[in-house]
Amino acid sequence: MIEDYGQSGDNMADRRQLFVEMRAQDLDSIRLSTYRTACKLRFVQKKCNLHLVDIWNVIEAFRENGINTMDLNADLSVARLEVVLSTIFYQLNKRMPTTHQITVEHSISLLLNFLLAAYDPEGHGKISVFVVKMALATMCGGKILDKLRYIFSQISDSTGIMAYPQFDQFLREVLKLPMAVFEGPSFGYTEQASRTCFAQQKKVSLNTFLDTLMSDPPPQCLVWLPLMHRLANVENVFHPVECSYCHTESMMGFRYRCQQCHNYQLCQDCFWRGHASGSHSNQHQMKEYTSWKSPAKKLSHALSKSLSCASSREPLHPMFPEMPEKPLNLAHIVPPRPMNITNDYSLSHSMPTSGNPYSTKKVPTDLPCSLDANKQQRQLIAELESKNREILQEIQRLRLQHEEASQPPPDRGQQNPTLLAELRLLRQRKDELEQRMSTLQESRRELMVQLEQLMMLLKTQGPGSPRSSPSHTISRPIPTPIHSDSAGTTPTHTPQDSLMGVGGDVQEAFAQGPRRNLRNDLLIAADSITNTMSSLVKELNSEEEESFENDLEQQLEEELKLEELMKHRQEPDKTCMVRPGWKKKEAYCVF
Repeated sequence: MIEDYGQSGDNMADRRQLFVEMRAQDLDSIRLSTYRTACKLRFVQKKCNLHLVDIWNVIEAFRENGINTMDLNADLSVARLEVVLSTIFYQLNKRMPTTHQITVEHSISLLLNFLLAAYDPEGHGKISVFVVKMALATMCGGKILDKLRYIFSQISDSTGIMAYPQFDQFLREVLKLPMAVFEGPSFGYTEQASRTCFAQQKKVSLNTFLDTLMSDPPPQCLVWLPLMHRLANVENVFHPVECSYCHTESMMGFRYRCQQCHNYQLCQDCFWRGHASGSHSNQHQMKEYTSWKSPAKKLSHALSKSLSCASSREPLHPMFPEMPEKPLNLAHIVPPRPMNITNDYSLSHSMPTSGNPYSTKKVPTDLPCSLDANKQQRQLIAELESKNREILQEIQRLRLQHEEASQPPPDRGQQNPTLLAELRLLRQRKDELEQRMSTLQESRRELMVQLEQLMMLLKTQGPGSPRSSPSHTISRPIPTPIHSDSAGTTPTHTPQDSLMGVGGDVQEAFAQGPRRNLRNDLLIAADSITNTMSSLVKELNSEEEESFENDLEQQLEEELKLEELMKHRQEPDKTCMVRPGWKKKEAYCVF
């Protein structure tokens, strides 16, 4: 919500952005003040996406927010005004296709800041209900006839006659819109403005009001209002004609043709900015065209007009009754709603009587017949109301029955404690079995790791010995697991779950085949370990026996060598003894 809008930098930035973009359109270069004002207000209308909203959407938003029940002189806060604008644009997005959605927050911010800049420049923080209705009714899109009828419903009395003070207040507020786009010197409010539109002594009805404001030319102070709608109607009109000044091959919007220069035509941009070329002058009289007609169509139109006996010109608007019609009293048929009927509803009362099937006509004077008809209608209404009550009761009964059927059934276990006790025991047994299973799996994994280590140890033995190969270490084949019917009740653990971290030989030995029983796997692992241990003991014993025999043979050989050496020494000692007569130096034998 916007509270301190006068001091909010964001709001001032939005206002400046709107006016900067409007100046970027170079609309101030338009030399005619009427077209300049209409173009500026049309730019604001399209920028705020108000051209997509008609007067009926605005009235609907007023009724949803309770604005129609408020006094016209009551004040609306800025927050309440923002809620009204939010209703208008959010409802617009619901009607628009998904590919043409608008930015609601941006549109609300731009329009709110424009209204505050126009009607609350001092920053009081409130705007009257009458101002909001007149401003939105003037700036919204749709048909100008519907907008003027709604405006007249707000400034007229109960008899359908315009109140001059209300019309003067309308002019005072609606002429602040040109002032907001810096066109106050041309279309500012003056005290003589209301007198120039209507004579003070004349009673102004709806038809007179519409004739005056939709005439050609309209009142000088409001001449920009019908021109803004004409701009909206010709924005997409294509003219296959070249502009005599800018030489554009075709033009969009209005087309202007000089009444003095031969075949001299200008597009709306060149004419509005006073461009001229050749012998043409801005003082020449120009005729404005809102459509393109081929020469053949022009000829046929001229012939039909010359041959017609009576004028075929249609009135600017349909004729409405002088007095607003009274609505039907449906109090005895439809319950009354707690809503006050104000001037917002008077617009629907001013429909022509020719097409209204509920227009007031003379009632037959046959009183007994009318009383009998009313009695029959009341009886019919009473019967329908009783049937309605019966249908509502049946709907309520079916709804209760459906709710009872949709409720979940009560827990039978709560009524039988034996079942609850058995359930708890089963759950405990399940937890124990799961815990036991996890322990067995862990034990199996440890056994597999030990088996892998033993197999690696056997592989690291000498490659020359025939006993070092793993094939000789296994004395008997590994028994295959026996599949039993109870194998399906074991937990869904695969053999690889317990072999994480075990070498490839063990995994290959235990991962083959279908799912095995845990007990058989443990038996197989135990047999494998036993065989491995026995083979290891045999290897160690064989190695020790071989080393002992080698040592014994070496010792025996050494002892034999020593005995032989001793024998050899004793034999030379006996033969080399001293003979008599020999010299002392020859008494020993050297060998």
